[in-house]
Amino acid sequence: MTACHVLLGRPWQFDRKVIHDGATNVYKVNKDGKIKTLLPLPPSKIRNTKPKPKENLVCGSVFLGRKRFERELEANHVVYVLVAKEVHEGMEVEDPKLRELLEEFKDVFPSELPPGLPPKRGIEHQIDLIPGAPIPNKPSYRCNPKESEELQSQISELMERGYVRESKSPCAVPALLVPKKDGTWRMCIDSRAVNNITIKY
Repeated sequence: MTACHVLLGRPWQFDRKVIHDGATNVYKVNKDGKIKTLLPLPPSKIRNTKPKPKENLVCGSVFLGRKRFERELEANHVVYVLVAKEVHEGMEVEDPKLRELLEEFKDVFPSELPPGLPPKRGIEHQIDLIPGAPIPNKPSYRCNPKESEELQSQISELMERGYVRESKSPCAVPALLVPKKDGTWRMCIDSRAVNNITIKY
């Protein structure tokens, strides 16, 4: 995506009856009864999208300096800012503007997630399986009594909070526990068997 200059969405292409030649990357657009041709930029005019060495890069992210941030703010009028800071219990935010902003949106940052699933939106997604594919029904992994107790405890907690519910699916995939650095366990679902028969959209 870093090499891309314009995104031509499917609705735009549909509305304008666009014809795209994949070999030459040329688009032909019907505009007011006339065919307009969109040619790709020649390599000499494509600007180098690689970040400059002087920019600070951490994990592939570009951190803007104050001047550049102000330029972006003036150019775009709307800018979303992420302030990342380690928070300790009882810690006070020194900046009054940031404190005011965090107070205004405190319902967005609860200490614990609310119980239950999020409300239903306008679009509900489903996983479609390849027609006629055998439904996987994998047995559970072997685990010692301690792991089995921990797995049951995590499932019970998730069910109590309303994050999961009892499955009525004929499909069964096993769960397993993976140790974390702090000595606790992370529950993982081995859904490879389902992934193999899922229609890839």
